[in-house]
Amino acid sequence: MDNTEHAIIGAGIIGLTTAFELVNAGVDPRQILVVDPQPISGATFVAGGMLAPVAEVQYQQEPLYPLMLASAEMFPDLLARLGAKTTAPTGHRSESTLVVGADRADGVHIRELLALQQKHGMDAHALPLRQARKLEPGLSPQLAAAVEIPGDHQINPRMFSACLLEYLQHAGVRFMSIAATRIDGQNVQLADARVLTADMIYLCNGLGAKEVDGWFEGANPLALRPVYGDMLRLRVPEELVHTSGEPLTRVVRAFVEDRPVYVIPRTDGTIAVGATSREDNRKGPAVDGVHTLLRDAIRVVPGLEECEFIEAIVGARPGTPDDLPYLGKVRDGLVVSTGYFRHGILLSAFGAKVGAQLGLGTSPGLDISACDPLRHTR
Repeated sequence: MDNTEHAIIGAGIIGLTTAFELVNAGVDPRQILVVDPQPISGATFVAGGMLAPVAEVQYQQEPLYPLMLASAEMFPDLLARLGAKTTAPTGHRSESTLVVGADRADGVHIRELLALQQKHGMDAHALPLRQARKLEPGLSPQLAAAVEIPGDHQINPRMFSACLLEYLQHAGVRFMSIAATRIDGQNVQLADARVLTADMIYLCNGLGAKEVDGWFEGANPLALRPVYGDMLRLRVPEELVHTSGEPLTRVVRAFVEDRPVYVIPRTDGTIAVGATSREDNRKGPAVDGVHTLLRDAIRVVPGLEECEFIEAIVGARPGTPDDLPYLGKVRDGLVVSTGYFRHGILLSAFGAKVGAQLGLGTSPGLDISACDPLRHTR
């Protein structure tokens, strides 16, 4: 039997960032054990990585707004602290985000969304199309409206998570490449029948949290469901950069005939295009999704036609009935931190900070009652 002070189940962005916060709080890295058969292989690997508390605002999701804004405010400090530990790239870019509407109805949509954002005191403003195209000459001249959001930025989730993983391993955090199947008290049973014991357990493995039993009575209290999202990756040819320049330099989010699409230029010369949202049985990239994403993205940024196609991938987001995460200490010795749905990257700074504080017995100083992991059993 292996013993440790802190056992983290899950090595996606939530689990890795939680481990980082524990180390930063003074926990001996050798007393942290992260359990995951394939680190950085789930939703984190496919995610867009937008730190977009304003652009991500949706109607009737008011409880999410303060969480997203708080996490966005935490990210610069998180990036600075990680940057002081390692020089590995995180893919962070701080250019503003543009939100555009393809036709007149889409223009009405983004203006109504802008009114909602400004109603809640968020920093966003309408731009004349001429000014938007001055910022991003690669935008189509046929667009109907544009909004700029100065504070919405991005990281590259693969780079950021790999940076965390590299630092944690170098610092002495232990990793076990195996799945956890059950939690009994302070014992974690592993898929090979081994058992590890921890003073504090953190359940951070996304959709996999629904498969870990033993810590609850009756039905699993986590009403998690997979919401699939198709994502495309493109490469900008060097000759295109030399002759015409990059197709774009900042995140562009768009509505095309009311369909959302976003285009994300990375620091490594690639471009991510995403993302669909579907709840069906297709676990691979959906043909209709790939077709629609390419068509809509090219309508907004025509120069994407000249890029190289790298891959189409799909990820399963851990959705909850109310789109709020499950975050809280459910009993002595167990913290649940999962169900971040579309906001896993953005909310990772908040979720990790709060999760570590709960595990260390300190007050998070933020109201997380809306995120109660047991709320759907009551």
